[in-house]
Amino acid sequence: MMLSGAAKIAGVMGWPIDHSRSPCLHGFWLNNHRIDGAYIPLAVAPEHFSSVLIGLSRSGFRGVNVTVPHKEQAYRSCDTVDEDAKRIGAVNTIVFGEEGQIHGSNTDAFGFIENIRQYADFIGGKSVVLGAGGAARAVCVALLDNGATEIQLINRTIERAQKLASELGSKISVCNWKTRHDALLDAAILVNTTSLGMVGQPPLDLTLDLLPTSAIVSDIVYVPLETNLLAKARARGNNVVDGLGMLLHQARPGFEAWFGVRPEVTDDLREFVLKP
Repeated sequence: MMLSGAAKIAGVMGWPIDHSRSPCLHGFWLNNHRIDGAYIPLAVAPEHFSSVLIGLSRSGFRGVNVTVPHKEQAYRSCDTVDEDAKRIGAVNTIVFGEEGQIHGSNTDAFGFIENIRQYADFIGGKSVVLGAGGAARAVCVALLDNGATEIQLINRTIERAQKLASELGSKISVCNWKTRHDALLDAAILVNTTSLGMVGQPPLDLTLDLLPTSAIVSDIVYVPLETNLLAKARARGNNVVDGLGMLLHQARPGFEAWFGVRPEVTDDLREFVLKP
C-alpha cells in the first residue's frame, strides 16, 4: 500500500546488510496487516553506528533491529536495556521514545524458545549446547528460563565456554570438545549454535549414538534449512527444529512495538522468506 506522511518507519542496522531477511519478513507482515509503514535496511559501518543511531532516534523512526556486527555496541549505546539484554550482553531490538530515548532489548532468547514450542514440547531436563558465542548465550538464557535442569556447554575453545558458564550460573557445566559425543547421554535437547554445517563452513562432526530418540534436536543455522545434523537426527527418529523460526519469532516483539500489531509466524511467512 502507498505510504502516507504519517507512516510508521523502522529498519535494521548491519554491516553489511544485503544478506538480511528482516526486510522481507517485516514487509510480509506490513502488507498482510495493511499497515501504513515501512521497514528499511540500513548499511552502517561500525565507526558510524552510535552517531547514526542517535540520528535515527531523532528523525521520526519508531526503532530498529540490530544485526552483526553491532549488537554489543548497541547494548552500550542504549539509555535503558531489558533484563534479557543484560544477561546476554547484547541488543538486537531498539525502540525510540517520543523524546529520542533509546530503549534496547534482546529478543533472541524469546525467538529461540518460541520456535522450539511451535514444533516440539520442551519440558526441561538436561540440555546440550554446542558453541559459546552470542547465539549460545541467548539459547542458554532461554533454556534456563524454561526448565533446563542443567546445561552442558561444549565449544572448540574451552576458555570461551568457561567464561559464558561463569557469567550465567551454576547450572551450566563445560565439556571438552573431544567428549562432545558422550555428553549427549540422557539429553532432553541438543542445540547447535556454531556455524559448523552452514553453507560455506566445515561440517559438524557429531555422533548421535548416545542421544535419546526422545530428545529434541535444533540447529540455529537456516542456510541450509535442513543441516546434516538435523537430517541425521530426523532419520533416527528425533524431533527436529530448524533455525528459520528463531529468526522469525525474534522479530515479533519489535514489530508489535513499532507498528502496533502482534504478528504471527505462519507457514505462508516461512515460504515467503525462503523464496530466492
